[in-house]
Amino acid sequence: MPRVISDECIKCGACEGTCPVSAISEGADHYEVNADECIDCGACEGGCPVGAISEK
Repeated sequence: MPRVISDECIKCGACEGTCPVSAISEGADHYEVNADECIDCGACEGGCPVGAISEK
């Protein structure tokens, strides 16, 4: 199941660099995970300083 980024995201960009398949990009309100590209590895969760990333 792909990860999702909640509204708690502070748009720091830390998660974007942790994704091994570049499935994270900056959205209008917060960073977003492209569900079609996400391989569900969870690497981005550890890169988020505010814990805004979780399983859907």
